[in-house]
Amino acid sequence: MTIVDLADVHADMIEQVGGKAAGLGELIRAGERVPGGFCLTVDSYVARRLPENELLDAYERLGGGRVAVRSSATAEDLPEASFAGQQDTFLNVEGAGPLIDAVRACWDSLHTERAVAYRAAAGIADAAMAVVVQRMVDPVVAGVLFTANPITGCRAEMVVDAAPGLGTAVVEGTVVPDHHVLGHRGPVPDGGGGCLGREQLTELRDAGRRLQDHFGAPQDAEWAIDADGTLWLLQSRPVTTLFPAPPDTGDLRLYLEFGHLQGMLRPMTPMGVSLLKMAGGQWFRSVGARVDPRDPLPRLIPIGGRLYFDLTDFVRSEVTRGNLGTSLEVYGPRVQGAVERMLDDPRFAPRGGLPFRLRSAVKMTLRLAPAAVAGIAASLARPDAARLRAYRALDAIRRRAEAPAGPATAAERLRWVIQDSHRAIMSRDMMGMMWPLITGMLVGTAPAGLLDGVATRDELDVVLGGMPHNVTTEMDLALWKVAERAREHRDLFLGPPPEELAARYQAGDLPDIGMAGFLDRYGMRAAAEIDVGMPRWDEDPAPLFATIANYLRVDDPAQAPDRRFRQAAEKAERMIDTLARRARRERPVTGRLAVFLMRRSRKLTGLREMGKFAWLPALRSARRELLLIGDDLAARGLLASGADIMFLDLPEALSAVLHGADHRDLVAARRAAYERELRRHTVPGALLSDGTDVETLAPKEPAGDGVLTGMAGAAGRATGRARVIRDPAGARIEPGEILVAPTTDPGWTPLFLTTAGLVTETGSPIAHGPTVAREYGIPAVICVRDATTEIRTGQLITIDGAAGTVRIEQDG
Repeated sequence: MTIVDLADVHADMIEQVGGKAAGLGELIRAGERVPGGFCLTVDSYVARRLPENELLDAYERLGGGRVAVRSSATAEDLPEASFAGQQDTFLNVEGAGPLIDAVRACWDSLHTERAVAYRAAAGIADAAMAVVVQRMVDPVVAGVLFTANPITGCRAEMVVDAAPGLGTAVVEGTVVPDHHVLGHRGPVPDGGGGCLGREQLTELRDAGRRLQDHFGAPQDAEWAIDADGTLWLLQSRPVTTLFPAPPDTGDLRLYLEFGHLQGMLRPMTPMGVSLLKMAGGQWFRSVGARVDPRDPLPRLIPIGGRLYFDLTDFVRSEVTRGNLGTSLEVYGPRVQGAVERMLDDPRFAPRGGLPFRLRSAVKMTLRLAPAAVAGIAASLARPDAARLRAYRALDAIRRRAEAPAGPATAAERLRWVIQDSHRAIMSRDMMGMMWPLITGMLVGTAPAGLLDGVATRDELDVVLGGMPHNVTTEMDLALWKVAERAREHRDLFLGPPPEELAARYQAGDLPDIGMAGFLDRYGMRAAAEIDVGMPRWDEDPAPLFATIANYLRVDDPAQAPDRRFRQAAEKAERMIDTLARRARRERPVTGRLAVFLMRRSRKLTGLREMGKFAWLPALRSARRELLLIGDDLAARGLLASGADIMFLDLPEALSAVLHGADHRDLVAARRAAYERELRRHTVPGALLSDGTDVETLAPKEPAGDGVLTGMAGAAGRATGRARVIRDPAGARIEPGEILVAPTTDPGWTPLFLTTAGLVTETGSPIAHGPTVAREYGIPAVICVRDATTEIRTGQLITIDGAAGTVRIEQDG
């Protein structure tokens, strides 16, 4: 079949008629008014043969005259990719010759540079082209209708843009249209004297409701109104840019994104979320809290695969709302400002009561307080002994995180994952590790308050440089030593791509450079490592070989990371001596206390990374067991592959293991959604339950003169060429370049050793990236909105880590 009437098209025919035709057919089947027409299917395109006679016969049956000839690719108007404007449309086509030419031009538009680039960015390998031919509508006014606000994400609003004449002027951006924001419910405005009145806006809103109900998702529709006042729908496709909506609770809620504090913006796998909640519930249970086994952490909500904290009850509580602004400083100014605006929103008016159970809070305090006081006091009095206790706890946790040796059934493996894998790390005080870690954090931050007005932010950051006993910096320096051993084989490790080197290493076909020893200690790490669904470095060492190649490009001995780290440590000790003299002179009592804490900081603050590091053995062991369970389920035909288990949660895995539940369709849908979310570049920091990105409600800041403003992450200034990197796997960065990234976690930090500075779009001063940057003595600016799009690789930029600014000096 090469020609099909639009009235006979339905959604299941998308592979034959393309996305646009499928959408138009669904509109007709839903009873909407659509200009008549037909579709030339992809069969002709695939055969590269245009059936001219059939095409012209269909044109004549349509009545001839002026028509619109519109592309309808199989990868167009999809839920994950709209392809808006990527293929061509031709209006007012009349006559046989022009019609044939327009069809061929639509075919050709599938392979334009912009269309190919768009498909590549959307992760779509290839597509075929159908062509829609429709009667022309002569509009008095036309435009677009979004059934959700495409700017703010609010699902309770519709947006109408309208202009006189053809709607192409609106979609191509060649006019300034009338702009209307309509509520899904409530009165409709009168149109404000524009080209649409209240009656027409009401008709459009009603149409929008019908479209959203029919398609089951927010829609982007093109429409036209003719001289008779008749509304025609010309297209309807999913709004692809919206961040996924939070779950419907029947009440307006405020959610705070949790992941970027850990330097993680990529989506988590369902198993990653499930295991994290299970582990958190175990710890709360150990300190006396009441935990619902069905959802151990109910305030932690996965939205679009990211973890959000439900802040609603804290915002509405008269007791807690007053302190929220200060407590959210670690989230950065944008998120902090967004939440503070919600405090003034009448929908979040204060109420009485606490946002938590007082009895549980008291019980937890009574269980933790005595040990906390004793543990912190002991750590301050004998920091070396406290550090030794922390390392002993780390070794004990690592031993207890090993799964039992020997054969086991899938049910036995899953029971171990759920009940035992996290028992040691989630014990009440992490087997004695907790108090030295907390003491280290306290002594690292307290001097800033005690020396306010005596020491600058830059000076206090210097004190934190070259911090010993940090497992992440130790890991990075250990990888540098591996790279040093690789120097005698420099060409070998600089030539092939990292994936090839990783395969050769696993096949035993590389010289011994110490990689096995490194992986024995650090192979449980990875980017986004808190997600059990992520492969570890010992499974895929390709990112490490990419970093080794970066290290091998360091030719200046002064830039050697171990030397820079040692210099930062020496500089920190000198700064403590300087501040000690100044503080004793200006503040004899509090100054002496501050100096005492700074010296304790050099012994304990580096331990702050150990808590997460101690969690990783449990995650790696759980991952290994889950993959074995997945292999078993795949062998039973319940999963397509063993790795698919990461797209189930623990109860779903249990139902498959014990009852033979077949989750293949569920996994396929979740994997597709996960792949879509991997391509998302920005994630709302604060989100309302109606889908509103709260940051979009803030007044626009005046455009700076080449200056981007963020938040201070690590003091210092640096000028260098920017290197924009979205994923550390296989990333290349030249010595002296400034790393610009969406976010960073410990999996990114090996890149820091050769960079001149760091810029991130999200983060917190206490997050891993800025912390490690301070210890390496490189400046960092965090929370720079859209940094990875505003800055391009090769541009010369200057960053000021104390001021929190990035100046774009010139293009690359």
